[in-house]
Amino acid sequence: MLLFDSPSRRQIDTALAVVRLVLGITFIMHGGQKLFVFGFAGVSGAFAQMGIPAPGLLGPFVAFVEFFGGIAILLGLLTRLAALGIGATMVVAILTVHLKNGFFAPTGVEFPLALLASSIALIITGAGAFSVDALIGKRLNGGAVAEPDVARTRTRRVA
Repeated sequence: MLLFDSPSRRQIDTALAVVRLVLGITFIMHGGQKLFVFGFAGVSGAFAQMGIPAPGLLGPFVAFVEFFGGIAILLGLLTRLAALGIGATMVVAILTVHLKNGFFAPTGVEFPLALLASSIALIITGAGAFSVDALIGKRLNGGAVAEPDVARTRTRRVA
């Protein structure tokens, strides 16, 4: 692999698996903390302090979306839907909590923006070949693998 070569399908699928692994674990931990450490009352109270509307409803809802969405993304199951839910939670977090704190971590938009970008990438691309989604798609297509339109040409070698 040279610096300016287009990636192979296998490289793209591997990269998508890495993104899913990291994003999935991050949200399993984040949602799990809300569910199993803070509990519904703690999450609802925190959401109320942050000024999020309907905290008694949205706090538990976000905890479930993050935890179960993280599991779905990790497995590559209903990836686009799970990434949409997680991305939506990051948009709300950025707008209601992090934006007023500037860019840099720990309280700025830096980290939730990276998580949002990862979610958007999975919404656009889907889970890739190493996923439950791919197995379901293969079964629905009668065993045929649908080849996405990936650049097949290579750039000229410079080195």
